[in-house]
Amino acid sequence: MAGVIKKSAADRVIAQLGPLLALQPRQRFRKDTVLIVDGTLVPTRDHTIAEQSKNYRYSTNHQVVIDADSRLVVVVGRPLPGNRNDCKAWEESGAKDAVGNTMTIADGGYPGTGLVMPHRRRTGEELPDWKVAHNTSHKQVRARVEHVFARMKCWKILRDCRLKGEGVHHAMRGVARLHNLNLTGQTTRPRSGRPHPHHAEDHLRDNPWLPNQQLDDATR
Repeated sequence: MAGVIKKSAADRVIAQLGPLLALQPRQRFRKDTVLIVDGTLVPTRDHTIAEQSKNYRYSTNHQVVIDADSRLVVVVGRPLPGNRNDCKAWEESGAKDAVGNTMTIADGGYPGTGLVMPHRRRTGEELPDWKVAHNTSHKQVRARVEHVFARMKCWKILRDCRLKGEGVHHAMRGVARLHNLNLTGQTTRPRSGRPHPHHAEDHLRDNPWLPNQQLDDATR
């Protein structure tokens, strides 16, 4: 039938164009940049790269890093099996090397990584008010990466990826690039209620619980 595109031809086009459309990791960051990292699970049909995760589905773990101020995705780590915890995935996916010494905040699932995490309450102890306040501010800033995930998961391919091999990685990077294009294509005027552009860095710089040496190394 005239005008019908065979599946094999479509697969070849996707295989060729996928890497070209994918997001390229940022090579350099401003010294005052603050990043946010978190992992997200993508249901993946290719069981050679996926494993059953905490939601009992075969998934891949993707470490995604965004700029805390612009909400732009700057790094997408290599996909790992869905049963890999974020602490290990942060290093094994290549996201850690891509970020370097840039200040990066994360949730409590990254112990021992040197990332800026919220305070933990020890058994039988209560956090002082200043730590509670910092955790609240930390949570508000870190929530921005969850908002990015929500927008990216609007694409069906990230809710049920049927691509094989590197396909899920190309799909994740491609959607990340589309997300960035959508943000940069909008007006640059700050939205009502949106934090000041330097809010993320000011939040971290004003926190006495962030070691000065770590702050200096991250902003150098």
